[in-house]
Amino acid sequence: MAKLITMPSSPNFMKSNFSLRRFVGSVASPYTGKVRTQEFDGVFWEASVTLPPMRRNVAVQWQSFLMNLNGPVNHFRFADPDALVKLGTYNGTSLKAETRVNVASATLSFTKSTNTIAGASNTTYFNTVLVGDHIVVTGSAKPENNGTHRVVSKSNAYTVTVAPIDYNALEDESNKAGCKIRDNIKGAKGINLKATANSHAGTIITGDYIGISASATDNASGYEPIQYIISTDDADETANGGSALNKYSVRTEPKLRADISANDRVYITPAKGRFRLKDNVVDWDADAISNYGISFNCIEVV
Repeated sequence: MAKLITMPSSPNFMKSNFSLRRFVGSVASPYTGKVRTQEFDGVFWEASVTLPPMRRNVAVQWQSFLMNLNGPVNHFRFADPDALVKLGTYNGTSLKAETRVNVASATLSFTKSTNTIAGASNTTYFNTVLVGDHIVVTGSAKPENNGTHRVVSKSNAYTVTVAPIDYNALEDESNKAGCKIRDNIKGAKGINLKATANSHAGTIITGDYIGISASATDNASGYEPIQYIISTDDADETANGGSALNKYSVRTEPKLRADISANDRVYITPAKGRFRLKDNVVDWDADAISNYGISFNCIEVV
C-alpha cells in the first residue's frame, strides 16, 4: 500500500508547468466530417517542476524526499506551485460537503423554452435545494436533460429553473419516470458545501483550488486528498446568520471521480492534491561550488 511522504516546504519551485489531462474519444464521419465525442472517466493533473539552485545542505532534503517516494510507488501532497494562496476571502480553512438533494426515483418533466425541471405538484423533490446549487439529474431519455445543472431560480418545492453545464438548453420531455436527482456524486461538475463554523464567511472565486478529502475530521495540516479541483466560476454563498452555517455551491472542474459523503471536508487553505512521480528515475545535477539543480515530473493519483 502506498505511503504518503511529506514534501519539503521550501524553497518553492522557480518554474512549473501544470496541466489537466482528459480522456476524450472522438470519431469523424468519413462522409460528412461530423465529429462525435465521448468523454471517459479518466481526468487528472500533471506537473513538471524545477527548483531554484540550492546548496547541498538544502538539496539533501529534496533528494531524500524523492528517493523515499520509491519512483511512482508512494504519494505526496502537492498543489499548483503558482496558486498556493487563495484568491477569495473565505476565512476558514475548510468546508463540509452537504447533501441538499437525494431523490432516488422521480418522475420529471423538462421544458426547453424555460429550462425548467418539474415534478408533480404533490412532490417535494427540490424542497431543500438552494438557488445557486449544482444538482445532477440522470435517467432522462434526452442527453441534454442529464448531467450537472445550476439552479438559477426556484418556484416551489417541485419546480426549478436551471442552467445546464454541458448543453445550451434542456430538451422537452414529459413525465419521465425513473429519474434521479442528486448532488456531490461521481461525474458532478459542481459541489454543494457548508461552512465549518458560523464565523466562517467570505468568497470562493474563479481560480480558487479545492482539495477534497474522504474524512469528516478537520485536519488541514495533514489530510489525505482524494481529488484536486478548481473553481471555474464565483461560488454562490447563502448567508444564514446567527448560529447557522453559511451555504456554498461551487462550479468546478474536472468532474468528480467519486461521490463525496456528507460532512467530508474540502480544503481551501491549503488546497492540495495527491500526486506520485511520473518516472522511475530521479536525478539531480551539481556544479563546482555545490549548487544543485533538481527537477521532476508528477501526476495526480487516480
